[in-house]
Amino acid sequence: MEKSAVFNSSKLLPYALLAPQLVITFVFFYWPASQAVLQSFKREDAFGLVSEFVGLENYQALFAQPEYYKAMLTTLVFSTLVAGLSLSIALLFASQADKNLKAAPAYKTFMIWPYAVAPAVAGVLWFFIFHPSLGTLARPLRGMGLEWNPLLNGNHAMALVVMSAVWKQIAYNFLFFLAGLQSIPKSVIEAGAIDGAGPMRRFWTIVFPLLSPTTFFLLVVNVVYVFFDTFGIIDAVTGGGPAGATTTMVYKVYADGRLGGDLGGSAAQSVVLMVIVIALTAVQFRYVERKVQY
Repeated sequence: MEKSAVFNSSKLLPYALLAPQLVITFVFFYWPASQAVLQSFKREDAFGLVSEFVGLENYQALFAQPEYYKAMLTTLVFSTLVAGLSLSIALLFASQADKNLKAAPAYKTFMIWPYAVAPAVAGVLWFFIFHPSLGTLARPLRGMGLEWNPLLNGNHAMALVVMSAVWKQIAYNFLFFLAGLQSIPKSVIEAGAIDGAGPMRRFWTIVFPLLSPTTFFLLVVNVVYVFFDTFGIIDAVTGGGPAGATTTMVYKVYADGRLGGDLGGSAAQSVVLMVIVIALTAVQFRYVERKVQY
């Protein structure tokens, strides 16, 4: 029989153990979020010294901007590409690392290394690799007839930030996929092989369904990553350009608030972004989790 934990020494001990996490959550999430909601109903000067309550004017002005809808579309394209590619490539690499390879330890180590790189540093690395004048891979691209220039071409800039964000996130997804693959009983896969199922059939009918909890978790994490943690990559590589081609919703919050001095409008954008992410997470738990097999 399983024994449940009983706190006989003190009734306050469970609350004391929870207190540090609750304090951190309140200080770094609930308090800033509440301040952003409050600030979104005000008009402030660029220094935040003088404020005036304006109600919903910031939201009305926000949804009247064509640039904001363009940032929404850019975020949709960017998030779909990054989440889809990073999950697919990481699953491919993890399935190969799960095999009995002689160099498996070194292979796994090299796959994990990019996770230790900060997003801004990852962006700078890829920017120098594909710089139109100095990049080591830009010249071969021009030699193949492609006039590569992410500084002027919006599609090239989007491709560059997508590659940087995918490369940065693959290591994180790889760790969880590999752990999920190693937790699958080998006897189940061997039973499928005995029944005559080929490698691909065994993967899609046995392995992948058993990986569905891991895949669902990574899907939620990757959506949050694309919406928030890719800010450093975009800021270091393109600065939202050229002509706003890589300006996502989170970068527009920074550009309008920090660079443009519109603190109230920036706060309204952050509230809208927070609502969208919460709604997407809720939809994933409501509909996608139905197909997860625990």
